[in-house]
Amino acid sequence: MSADHAGGPTLGPLVPTEQIPPWMRRLTDDVTAVTEAVLRRGGDRTRWASLLDRNRRDAAVLVLVGGSWHEAFDHPGGLPPDAEILLTERAPTLRQHSGQVAFPGGGLDPGDEFPVGTALREAAEETGLVPEGVDIIANLPSFPVPVSSFDVTPVLAHWREPGEVRVVDTGETARVARVNLRSLLAPENRFQVQRSVLGARAYRGPAFMVDGLLVWGFTGGLIAAMSEVAGWDVPWDKDDVRPLDEAIEAAGSPQTIGPSAVLPASMRRDGDEGGVR
Repeated sequence: MSADHAGGPTLGPLVPTEQIPPWMRRLTDDVTAVTEAVLRRGGDRTRWASLLDRNRRDAAVLVLVGGSWHEAFDHPGGLPPDAEILLTERAPTLRQHSGQVAFPGGGLDPGDEFPVGTALREAAEETGLVPEGVDIIANLPSFPVPVSSFDVTPVLAHWREPGEVRVVDTGETARVARVNLRSLLAPENRFQVQRSVLGARAYRGPAFMVDGLLVWGFTGGLIAAMSEVAGWDVPWDKDDVRPLDEAIEAAGSPQTIGPSAVLPASMRRDGDEGGVR
């Protein structure tokens, strides 16, 4: 574990404001706002998990956003038409969370300069990302992912010089996608998904369907929170709530879900291993 991590990661902007694209500055003006938006969506269960689960493992994800420097005046929040976000689709052969869409990321390894080093290492291993074209902007406060017992620190970055990305290991990753943010946030591509267990609602959260990808869970919640805080949101129908199983089928997705996808760690079967998905 690095010395930096021993004292906790530096939170907030890591560069001066003038080095951050104007349409991303609301995300760094108050870095707690994104985390608060995620916790609001998670409700009391997520808040209690953040207080009570003392055995969480440290993890980081790279939230890599590309796009022109200048704001656009034809979209809320100045989101430029070429803005995009890097996502991966997990291999359908994985035992846990197979086929689900995620940010590049994973758990802390010995020697990592956490969280930036962890996020960049994982992104390189999963997508072949060349870090020289990436400007790290900020560390957002961590928040718990109760399903997987991870404490996840999102590392926000601007893809100043986008380069080739690809699937590095087909055993782990089925697809690497550069997804246009305007398309992702378009009202016709947004809805909520819900899952019930034994007749009781176990999960409800924001979802997106674009380019054959169904984005929900941790990844969907974080993107939705970022869009809200940054002012990128276009009004959409929040009353459009679809059963998760039906959304997966409609997407033609290889995703598989089980109780571990929606239940807290204390209710998962022994031996389940979650991911930061």
